[in-house]
Amino acid sequence: MINITFPDGNIRSYENGVSSIEIAKSISEGLARNVLAAKVNDIIQDASLPIEGDSNLQLLTWNDTEGKSTMWHSSAHLMAEALEYYYPGIKLAIGPPVTNGFYYDIDFENYSIKEEDLPKIEAKILELSRAKNPFIRKQVSKAEAIKYFTEKNDPYKLELLEDLEDGSITFYTQGNFTDLCRGPHIPDTGFIKAVKLTAIAGAYWRGDEKNKQLTRIYGITFPKQTELAEYLERLEEAKKRDHRKLGKELELFTFSQKVGQGLPLWLPKGAALRERLENFLKKAQRKAGYQQVITPHIGNKELYVTSGHYEKYGADSFQPIRTPDPNEEFYLKPMNCPHHCEIFKSRPRSYKDLPARFAEFGTVYRYEQSGELHGLTRVRGFTQDDAHIFCMQEQVKDEFKNVIDIVLYVLKTLKFESYKAQISLRDPDNKTKYIGSEENWQKAEEAIIEAAAEKELPTVVAYGEAAFYGPKLDFMVQDALGREWQLGTIQVDYNLPERFELEYIGSDNQKHRPVMIHRAPFGSMERFVAVLLEHCAGDFPLWLSSEQFTVLPISEKFNDYAQKVSDLLNNSDIRGLVDVRNEKIGKKIRDAELSKIPFMLIVGEKEAEENKVSVRRRGEGDLGMMDIDNFVERVVEAINEELK
Repeated sequence: MINITFPDGNIRSYENGVSSIEIAKSISEGLARNVLAAKVNDIIQDASLPIEGDSNLQLLTWNDTEGKSTMWHSSAHLMAEALEYYYPGIKLAIGPPVTNGFYYDIDFENYSIKEEDLPKIEAKILELSRAKNPFIRKQVSKAEAIKYFTEKNDPYKLELLEDLEDGSITFYTQGNFTDLCRGPHIPDTGFIKAVKLTAIAGAYWRGDEKNKQLTRIYGITFPKQTELAEYLERLEEAKKRDHRKLGKELELFTFSQKVGQGLPLWLPKGAALRERLENFLKKAQRKAGYQQVITPHIGNKELYVTSGHYEKYGADSFQPIRTPDPNEEFYLKPMNCPHHCEIFKSRPRSYKDLPARFAEFGTVYRYEQSGELHGLTRVRGFTQDDAHIFCMQEQVKDEFKNVIDIVLYVLKTLKFESYKAQISLRDPDNKTKYIGSEENWQKAEEAIIEAAAEKELPTVVAYGEAAFYGPKLDFMVQDALGREWQLGTIQVDYNLPERFELEYIGSDNQKHRPVMIHRAPFGSMERFVAVLLEHCAGDFPLWLSSEQFTVLPISEKFNDYAQKVSDLLNNSDIRGLVDVRNEKIGKKIRDAELSKIPFMLIVGEKEAEENKVSVRRRGEGDLGMMDIDNFVERVVEAINEELK
């Protein structure tokens, strides 16, 4: 007999070799009908596989992220089966699950596929799903696998096999389709009740532009048709909120092929928006004892060799910058942290100087392939709201908790109310990806786990997601449409101080090594603005809006009074403009609503005579007539409430 421990701590005994689905049936037939996969000792596997020895077990359903991911992985296989039915002889590359759905990369060779072909493929997927074919796992030798895909004439699978060890190779078969796959998969195809193929795109094999471009088909499936309908509604809403569309409409940013792909140009309104965000954070940082610094956009190669960035990212960065001196080689700055290490090192430091908190809105540059660029969310040049805290070992946890407070203040002020903190740790099975000693990694990971617990954050643990130099706490934020984004991040680093030989003189008059905390509450200004735009649909909080008011004279003869009102408000640091167009007042109001201006101040004969304004609030309607001073008080009070 073996003991199975469930997530709630309950323990039950079963015969050794029992499967997860058998355990589910012993609890409830209803539960068993909903089990998609199982997590056994933190490893996700087929629900049909036997469990050997005492184990922790979580039964995964559609309500679990890993359950959805398993179903979407299986859906990719089902789509591949449908594609082989219509396009025999195609060559399949990879078909993983993604955050919302799945994709498969396919070499269609002489076939052509268009958007209008997708409905017939969807219909075939549903036909295949109704057969309720089980996903059958089979372990094969490397020789068998090579023979199978050689006969199938699939060079992509054969290339994948080169990296696999004999004895670790598995096939999965459902219906008439067999694929190279390590799994896991859902019990059978019948769980897939609704499907939508969402897009066709190009993708280079293994992400390398030198390789052949394949066709990538994206899709998503659900266990109920109603859930697909709700998803498609959210998708339509997401299109309306697309930051690229809103950025153009609100005149915030643009891109130019002549300037270069992935290099955004901030227009006056966008630059002002960024400045307000920066000033908001700078004010919070000043209160928390940060000092502002500025570093150059390039750095000597040796700087990044010392930090380890060159070894890890050098091959994927921009090409080096050479000078007339053959011994000099520079790189566009990929990270601010090495520069801040040199600032710390610029003079002797004492324990009385610590913690030293250096903050910078520093622009960095990283090469991204053109196919991976996407508006402001994936760019080649971006500005991080970066800061690095150099502190003593005994200060780490308190400093980390103070940074958590700043991140939570940012999220609260900008109405990101749903979030979780992801504790990103090393991959326990591949520690060669990371630099530094085992002892320092353990101390860093413990500090993050304890700080998150003491701040009572909702947390999840993600192994393998740590930075190469240290573990981190990533804030995973849900926007208004329920989509998850990684925004703020905090990292504990014992390694860069070691590599840069940073020191301070302790109270014992001896030299000690500081600990470094990296943090960026926004993450990057570009990505944060993109997420914020889509979250609020361009309807920014009052304190952040480009124009907080527009004065709307009902005819030309009240333009002078409208300008007087505008001047008074601008003098009170309330931003706005006057709409002097020769248009009807109804059109002016509609245009102001579309421009997402919070307050519309309508002025006519009565308002001019009484030195007042008729106030209309976007989304609320008419608020009545009021004195200009009263309106100023109302705006200031609303802004202060937002920034509390």
